[in-house]
Amino acid sequence: MTDSPMLEQERGARVAWARLSEPEDATMWEWVATHGHVEALRRVRRGALGAGRLVVERSRLFDLEAELSAADRLGARIVVPGDDEWPGGLDDLARPPHCLWVRGAGSLASLMARSVSIVGSRAATAYGLDVATGMGHGLGSRGFTVVSGAAYGIDAAAHRGAIAADAPTVAVLACSVDRDYPVAHRSLLARIRADGCVVSEMPPGSAPLAKRFLSRNRLIAALTRGTVVVEAGFRSGSLNTARCAEQLGRPVGAVPGPVTSMVSAGCHKIVRDAFASLVTDAAEVAELVGDLGADLAPDRHVADADEGWSSTDKAVHGWVPFRSPVSVDELVRRTDLAPLVLLAALGRLETAGAVRRAGFGWQKVPPAKAPASSYAQAVLPADGLG
Repeated sequence: MTDSPMLEQERGARVAWARLSEPEDATMWEWVATHGHVEALRRVRRGALGAGRLVVERSRLFDLEAELSAADRLGARIVVPGDDEWPGGLDDLARPPHCLWVRGAGSLASLMARSVSIVGSRAATAYGLDVATGMGHGLGSRGFTVVSGAAYGIDAAAHRGAIAADAPTVAVLACSVDRDYPVAHRSLLARIRADGCVVSEMPPGSAPLAKRFLSRNRLIAALTRGTVVVEAGFRSGSLNTARCAEQLGRPVGAVPGPVTSMVSAGCHKIVRDAFASLVTDAAEVAELVGDLGADLAPDRHVADADEGWSSTDKAVHGWVPFRSPVSVDELVRRTDLAPLVLLAALGRLETAGAVRRAGFGWQKVPPAKAPASSYAQAVLPADGLG
């Protein structure tokens, strides 16, 4: 038997339960809810509570000192309720995490004080990536911490948008914080840790199993003031996050897409079902989840930024992305405009400050709060962020 005086304390017992059980394990949570973390662990180690032989044996072999040493080697902090860094939003969950492993320069509780989750499809479209990047950038510029899951598609775009605004962002993983998952996002996760945090309720050495993604989603929903879904199909895990947020009383937003796009069908459904508000940009998200009266989105009128634009100018502007420059040939293909007509529209948009040349292509001009050069360096594929 591996004993430690700390197992008789709340912190040590919570670390033990995180190792012994899966997130939201109903049986073990019933034991903990009835007896508390310390007493439930004590009883299981004695073979009580009807625990199976394997659980009893694992509880007796559990080595708390090894767990603490592993966290130290990673530069990770083990955070439990009552710690200054514990985010209070997690206490709203019926089955909150026993503890969290946190890596990164930011203080998790402080970062969550003004935060929003952006989630969506891994198989995102160019439209979805563009919206998520711009939204992450706009929210970061407004002082919000963007929270997501570091997955391919919308998650990564939202993180990169926040990074482009020199704002901290937080990644919540379905595996342990010692794993860079997905591997292609190793550099992105390192950049997230530089100013923000990478967080998990799973102890070191834990793999990203399918059931852990659904459990992870409840953390993303509970940590923040609200959740926005950018693209999601009918069976998307992002809708699970949105439902968790709605059940917790957090506001939910959804970005509309083309009515013919199945990757936006889930967004349209949750708006139609009236548990999500339709949002189109960072200003509307800030109003949805921000401080009353302080984060109001500006009134929009016909004579706003696109005043005087022709329908051709508006159509061309809609096809020019934020994230990656697009060539004139590609814009001709997308818009079905004659090259001279397209070039004239691009010229007018460039004069209006709405688009700019980038290498051999064109891209939208980012919001004024971020220098164009830093924005481009942060979001273009050449940045090495996966």
